[in-house]
Amino acid sequence: MKRVIRMREMSDDQKGVIKKISAAGDMGRRVREMGLVPGTLIQIQGRAPLKDPVAVKIRDFILTLRNNEADHILVEVDGPDL
Repeated sequence: MKRVIRMREMSDDQKGVIKKISAAGDMGRRVREMGLVPGTLIQIQGRAPLKDPVAVKIRDFILTLRNNEADHILVEVDGPDL
Protein backbone atom coordinates (compact mmCIF):
# COMPACT_ATOMS: atom_id res chain seq x y z
CA MET A 1 0.00 0.00 0.00
CA LYS A 2 1.34 3.43 -0.95
CA ARG A 3 1.22 6.51 1.27
CA VAL A 4 2.39 10.11 0.88
CA ILE A 5 4.69 11.62 3.51
CA ARG A 6 7.08 14.54 3.78
CA MET A 7 10.66 13.82 2.74
CA ARG A 8 11.76 14.78 6.25
CA GLU A 9 9.81 11.77 7.62
CA MET A 10 11.55 9.20 5.43
CA SER A 11 14.01 6.79 7.02
CA ASP A 12 17.56 5.99 5.88
CA ASP A 13 17.73 3.93 2.65
CA GLN A 14 14.00 4.42 2.05
CA LYS A 15 12.98 5.04 -1.57
CA GLY A 16 10.08 7.03 -2.90
CA VAL A 17 8.71 9.06 -5.78
CA ILE A 18 8.22 12.81 -5.45
CA LYS A 19 4.52 13.63 -5.75
CA LYS A 20 4.35 17.35 -5.00
CA ILE A 21 6.53 20.35 -4.15
CA SER A 22 4.62 22.71 -1.86
CA ALA A 23 7.36 25.35 -1.60
CA ALA A 24 6.68 28.61 -3.39
CA GLY A 25 8.81 31.52 -4.47
CA ASP A 26 12.60 31.30 -4.43
CA MET A 27 12.69 28.10 -2.36
CA GLY A 28 10.31 26.32 -4.74
CA ARG A 29 12.31 27.44 -7.76
CA ARG A 30 15.63 26.41 -6.19
CA VAL A 31 14.32 22.96 -5.21
CA ARG A 32 13.03 22.35 -8.74
CA GLU A 33 16.28 23.56 -10.31
CA MET A 34 18.14 20.93 -8.26
CA GLY A 35 16.08 18.25 -10.03
CA LEU A 36 13.51 17.61 -7.31
CA VAL A 37 10.39 17.53 -9.47
CA PRO A 38 7.25 15.38 -9.34
CA GLY A 39 7.78 11.89 -10.73
CA THR A 40 11.45 11.68 -9.71
CA LEU A 41 12.67 8.62 -7.79
CA ILE A 42 14.72 9.47 -4.68
CA GLN A 43 16.44 7.52 -1.91
CA ILE A 44 17.50 8.78 1.52
CA GLN A 45 21.25 8.17 1.94
CA GLY A 46 21.65 9.39 5.52
CA ARG A 47 21.49 12.30 7.92
CA ALA A 48 23.94 14.45 9.81
CA PRO A 49 24.46 13.58 13.50
CA LEU A 50 21.86 16.15 14.59
CA LYS A 51 19.43 14.94 11.86
CA ASP A 52 19.87 18.06 9.72
CA PRO A 53 20.69 18.13 6.81
CA VAL A 54 19.49 15.02 5.00
CA ALA A 55 21.40 13.43 2.09
CA VAL A 56 19.24 12.33 -0.84
CA LYS A 57 20.24 10.26 -3.88
CA ILE A 58 18.57 11.57 -7.01
CA ARG A 59 19.51 10.12 -10.37
CA ASP A 60 23.33 9.74 -10.24
CA PHE A 61 24.21 12.28 -7.56
CA ILE A 62 23.83 12.98 -3.84
CA LEU A 63 22.09 16.18 -2.75
CA THR A 64 21.82 17.55 0.78
CA LEU A 65 18.77 19.47 1.96
CA ARG A 66 17.91 21.20 5.20
CA ASN A 67 14.87 19.81 7.02
CA ASN A 68 12.94 23.03 6.43
CA GLU A 69 13.37 22.42 2.67
CA ALA A 70 12.55 18.70 2.94
CA ASP A 71 9.28 19.60 4.69
CA HIS A 72 7.97 21.04 1.40
CA ILE A 73 8.56 17.86 -0.63
CA LEU A 74 5.81 15.23 -0.54
CA VAL A 75 6.93 11.71 -1.45
CA GLU A 76 4.96 8.54 -2.19
CA VAL A 77 6.49 5.57 -0.35
CA ASP A 78 5.56 1.96 0.28
CA GLY A 79 3.73 1.77 3.58
CA PRO A 80 2.78 -1.08 5.86
CA ASP A 81 -0.27 -3.04 4.76
CA LEU A 82 -3.08 -2.68 7.27
